[in-house]
Amino acid sequence: MLGSGASEGVAGVDRSLGERGHNLWARGVVEAAKEKINEAIANHFDIQTFFGSKNPVCIVDLGCSTGANTFITLQNIVEAIKLKYKSKGVNAQIPDFLVFFNDNVSYDFNTLFKSLPPNRQYFAAGVPGPFHGCLFPKASLHLIHSSCALNWLSKIPIEVMDESSPAWNKGRIHYTNAKKGVLEAYETQFAKDMESFLFSRAQELVVGGLLVLFVPAVPDVMSNSDTFTGTELDILGSCLMDIAKVVSKQFLSVKPG
Repeated sequence: MLGSGASEGVAGVDRSLGERGHNLWARGVVEAAKEKINEAIANHFDIQTFFGSKNPVCIVDLGCSTGANTFITLQNIVEAIKLKYKSKGVNAQIPDFLVFFNDNVSYDFNTLFKSLPPNRQYFAAGVPGPFHGCLFPKASLHLIHSSCALNWLSKIPIEVMDESSPAWNKGRIHYTNAKKGVLEAYETQFAKDMESFLFSRAQELVVGGLLVLFVPAVPDVMSNSDTFTGTELDILGSCLMDIAKVVSKQFLSVKPG
């Protein structure tokens, strides 16, 4: 699997540029994932360790964005956990739920919280910051969820921006049709990010808790140029490079005084 850009955007491009289209695609993932999440909670979420505790069940959505998808997902999760309590005959002991919404510090949390469902079944809080490192105290989260977010890298690989490097990507914002060195640079950065991400989540998750991840990927048998995302980012990158050339030309043509 390869990350398609940086946490702040694809090779430095603001991630919000493709947010609307991304949210529509992610909505399909949310709907398809509901059954899988329900099954995972029913079979693997250990409520026995929470019996008798007055503390809330703590849930986080990492890379939540500002769309409605996060609200749908978290409502599904809360309902699935409640259903498990009821199936165990402990309906009266269902705890409160505290949901954390996480995304980059530059994200519009005001818009997110203005959009909170009025009939939600949980308390809500925002936790800004990159999710590749630790965000919460040790053993403080019962369920960690992330969907369509881990493909964003923590940073742009330095090599792809260095003109003297074999992995220089010639100013392009994506690795579609790029040479092997560029692909390897992105692969290496993705591996480092995943290692850091999983280590951090291992620290934060309680015993008996659940980690739920949905990560976009491209099958090995398919070329990145054959994917919609790859084609879309190639077009976007070409437009941005054309704009940069025009701006640079205009800047150089301005005479002092």
